[in-house]
Amino acid sequence: MRTDRLWRRGRLGSEADRAAFRALHQASLAAPPLREGLTTESAERAVRHLRNLLGTPAVAITDTEAVLAWDGSGSHHLDQAAVVGLLAIEKGTTRTVDRGQLGCTTNGCPIRTGVVSPLVVDGRVLGTVQAFAPSPTAGLVRATEEVAAWVSGQLELAELDAHRNRMIEAEVRALRAQISPHFVYNSLNAIASFVRTDPDRARELLLEFADFTRYSFRRHGEFTTLAEELRSIERYLLLEQARFGDRLQVTLNIAPEVLPVVVPFLCIQPLVENAVRHGLESVEHTGQLTIVAHDRGHEAVLEVEDNGVGEDPEKVRRALAGDVALDSVGLGNVDARLRATFGDDYGLVVETAPGAGTKVIVRVPKFAPGVTV
Repeated sequence: MRTDRLWRRGRLGSEADRAAFRALHQASLAAPPLREGLTTESAERAVRHLRNLLGTPAVAITDTEAVLAWDGSGSHHLDQAAVVGLLAIEKGTTRTVDRGQLGCTTNGCPIRTGVVSPLVVDGRVLGTVQAFAPSPTAGLVRATEEVAAWVSGQLELAELDAHRNRMIEAEVRALRAQISPHFVYNSLNAIASFVRTDPDRARELLLEFADFTRYSFRRHGEFTTLAEELRSIERYLLLEQARFGDRLQVTLNIAPEVLPVVVPFLCIQPLVENAVRHGLESVEHTGQLTIVAHDRGHEAVLEVEDNGVGEDPEKVRRALAGDVALDSVGLGNVDARLRATFGDDYGLVVETAPGAGTKVIVRVPKFAPGVTV
């Protein structure tokens, strides 16, 4: 029993272990705002945790022009912090600030010295971290440099995230640009043909067309639910059936369990457009399009299949590999975004051959870190 009591008491670790845990905890609290980039808001949310990390009376964060945030005592030193920050940015190295530079007549002010360390991302100085204390120590200099290096790393990740988001937005814009003017013209022409003969249907189709374009050109959100994507696809198919008439038969078989699954925006719709535009539009027989969504444990599996003209497998392989000249409907774009979101195990699988139709299979996890609407 005594041994067990000693073991339980030791589970909390030594004071050094507890100090390490506290430091890691503060870093974990400071990281999320810093991953949003260096702004007044992110600095204000992170600065208290950085001061807890350094254990100093005050900490400031600046950009290249001004103090973004201050936490702790001595906020009357803000103007001096801005000046010494600019000096550190100009030199690009850590600077110490002595009593002469922080002359203070406020009784009881604990700030008599400071360390100013630059925030450097990809060779560019974005700002500084400044730690203020009653007296200078080598330990404070080293600690401030380490914290500044860590903050710089978070800011670099923020820039990578921003770059990734810009790339994704560019890819989505490319898909939007591929919405065929031919489709828009044909849809409006089909709607016009019903204006006299069936005005109620013309009105319904016009509303479907408006909702389809509104979804396709929306500007918020990298992700959507499978339910929303399929709803837009149904609108697209209603418009195409108005044009094709009985020559286009559509079958939908969707498991309700997969409807809330989150997927990249516009990742299924291009597959359906490809089936109609390149698989079925030129066939003489009745075109059959089947869309199936299965619930398979921790994954959702979607299949888009047509009985159209098919395609050369080598041409499809090159399109998926990124050959823009062959990727007229964005299959490579969709494949790349699925892999970037869920990993390389989740790219498109395409089964096709000339004259044999095409089947595209998409697997996505039901839940993935960071993938939310």
